[in-house]
Amino acid sequence: MKKILNYIDGELKTPQSGKFLDNYCPGTGEAYSLVPDSDENDVEEALKAAKKAFPEWSTCGIETRSRTLHKIADLIEANLDQLAAAESEDNGKPVKLATTVDIPRASANFRFFASAIVNQSSEAHITENQAVNYTHRHPLGVVGCISPWNLPLYLFSWKIAPALATGNCVIAKPSELTPMTAFLLSELCVEAGLPKGVLNIVHGLGNKVGEAMVSHPEISAISFTGGTATGKRIASIAAPMFKKLSLELGGKNPNIVFADCDFEKAVNTSVRSSFSNQGEICLCGSRIYIEESIYDQFKVEFVERVSTLEVGDPKGSSTDLGALVSQGHLEKVESYVKLAQNEGGTILTGGERVQLNGENAGGYFYRPTVIEGLDSLCRTNQEEIFGPVVTLIPFSSVEEVVDEANSTQYGLSATIWTENITRAHQLAGQLRSGIIWINCWLFRDLRTPFGGMKQSGVGREGGSEALRFFTEPQNVCVKI
Repeated sequence: MKKILNYIDGELKTPQSGKFLDNYCPGTGEAYSLVPDSDENDVEEALKAAKKAFPEWSTCGIETRSRTLHKIADLIEANLDQLAAAESEDNGKPVKLATTVDIPRASANFRFFASAIVNQSSEAHITENQAVNYTHRHPLGVVGCISPWNLPLYLFSWKIAPALATGNCVIAKPSELTPMTAFLLSELCVEAGLPKGVLNIVHGLGNKVGEAMVSHPEISAISFTGGTATGKRIASIAAPMFKKLSLELGGKNPNIVFADCDFEKAVNTSVRSSFSNQGEICLCGSRIYIEESIYDQFKVEFVERVSTLEVGDPKGSSTDLGALVSQGHLEKVESYVKLAQNEGGTILTGGERVQLNGENAGGYFYRPTVIEGLDSLCRTNQEEIFGPVVTLIPFSSVEEVVDEANSTQYGLSATIWTENITRAHQLAGQLRSGIIWINCWLFRDLRTPFGGMKQSGVGREGGSEALRFFTEPQNVCVKI
């Protein structure tokens, strides 16, 4: 089996313990590579390398940093097919999804921040013709980036690109469930000529590597995407140390469909927003609220289209849903479907594992599932499932749907389908979600702030928000 290696001080290295963990292919259920079982000693080695590299990287100039990040973006694009195949094998998603979304967006992240840093401007204030105040933004130093398993290279690059662009040196931990494309990226960084120690990738378990990063006094900031429970743990350690924190956490997103919507677009996009990436996207609309007058019509059309989605080999060109990321996650999704039934829900389609043949016989496949008949406050509608499971809920008034949409602890995103643009704007202002999509879903502009309210996170990522997070502002006052 292929051995994944840590990337520390510009070199690919085995963990100091010499220990490795099995890395499983979700499509087959079999171990196909080995991931380092790193610990605090590897984090310490990475820190020393990053500290050594920081003075030169932080002062080499934005043009130099920009050119290097553009080179990395070029190499990601040149290796699109290899990276997409690796992402699919490691995560279980269809190759066609990785080819059209994950890997291109990873390249776009590097390219966006490579350009953003060159075009960034500072602020200046003239104080009653007596003084000039200007803002100087300094890199923080060594920062930590911890990324999740659902969009491995896409979200990994989303964090490290702005950190590097602003002159920081980075210690990054990809998910131990999906380490392969981060490992391949480390090889591309060597090829791109990224200076030694600027980016260090330490693989391993969260309670070893992640905990060591979060608790280390010389790592100035933590950017984390993952579950809310883990986010709480990170905050409990980092907040007393006064580290900067960016936490992008869970979601239980409402998808609100009014009777005056463009019906065809609403149904088509709702299928995609429910089940893309096997429903393993924090932005998926897992609670679909439908105005009563079109509830039955929408239900029939939606269920019919969902039932035709093909669950199959991630390598297959016609596959719509691949495998869930792990055996444990498959069992979690199953448990929630059983919970929904116990809570009085009716399964309209799905609700079962899919057994494939051949090399995929041991894979973690689950049929896309639609459930109705549940109260908005039941556990199924309140807790994040993070899989191919959605609920249908009728509503009769704007006031009712606002209350129910806002009823969860989460507030990441919401989608509104209506041709009444005035109502759409009013409703957007009433929903407690960090991102509102009107008549669309997952339409992203990298300049916009990304993040959630309530227990969906702390802070914002993307655009100037990311550049600000990874820098420390300093006001300089010059008396005239």
